[in-house]
Amino acid sequence: MSSYAIGVDIGGTNLKAALVAREDGLLEQTQRPTEARQGPEHVTSQITGLVADLIDLAPSDAVMGVGIGAPGAVNWERTTVSHPPNIDDWESVNLRASLQSRLGRSLPIIVENDANVAALGSAFHGAGRHVDSFIMVTLGTGVGGGIIYQNKIFRGSTGGAGEIGHMTVDYEGPFANTGVGGAIEGYLGQRFLTRHARDRIVNYPDSTVRDLVEGDLDQMSPRTLYDAATQGDEFAQAMLAWAGHKLGCVLGSAVNLLDIRTIVVGGGVSAAGDYILDPARDVLPRFVTPGLRDDLQIHREDLGNEASLLGAARLAFEGKDAQVGTR
Repeated sequence: MSSYAIGVDIGGTNLKAALVAREDGLLEQTQRPTEARQGPEHVTSQITGLVADLIDLAPSDAVMGVGIGAPGAVNWERTTVSHPPNIDDWESVNLRASLQSRLGRSLPIIVENDANVAALGSAFHGAGRHVDSFIMVTLGTGVGGGIIYQNKIFRGSTGGAGEIGHMTVDYEGPFANTGVGGAIEGYLGQRFLTRHARDRIVNYPDSTVRDLVEGDLDQMSPRTLYDAATQGDEFAQAMLAWAGHKLGCVLGSAVNLLDIRTIVVGGGVSAAGDYILDPARDVLPRFVTPGLRDDLQIHREDLGNEASLLGAARLAFEGKDAQVGTR
């Protein structure tokens, strides 16, 4: 009989969850609006509803645990989430205890940073499955990062390792939301990238981007840039290449630090594909010390949000395996 776990991804707009079978992968997916402005109690209630719905779809008592990918800082014990962005009034919440109480059962619940969870999903189901160590970067509203070393998440000393989005490429550059000057998130986070593009489009009065947003530049997004780039728009291609150059720069620093030569890039902005990744591949060796330049690779993660859901469920499977191994 197959074993089951539930994977949950906490987003600023939507909460997503999946019922996952160890042997067969994703079986069912569901989602609800996060309604983040209503605060942590409401968001936790929404998560509980998703988990309860999926438990009902599984065979009786077959769900061995719940894994959760959450933005913000997660403690070493993988129970508590602190200061996640985009959720009002959420300071520090023991998500494991809160969900177990609401569910009325002691079902094992493991919480991990959302970028780490995406990396774990990639390691076993996606672009990272062919290597045992890689650096994961997620390009979305912000820029997340994770480190997989020998098929396990490298968590650092407190659980917070891998924050590539807050590595600086210019100490006099724009401030990211964390207040770090010149952090890569201050260039490639979705809002920062589109703001930069709006500032530069004044020099391209005939850009296709203007047509795609019907003249309302406030509606511009990385997706708009990608759509325009595929139509041969010079401005859009230049903006995505600019982003790729910044990405290659910060990845060079990560390679120098970690001696890990494979990078996997996911997240919504990565949908721009080679318009961002090819420039990153081109400049990456320039920022890597000569002794570490062999076999540098940058791959796009094509699983999308499924990587996070599969990675979250993997947390639950690994937690159960660890319990069995200690008996």
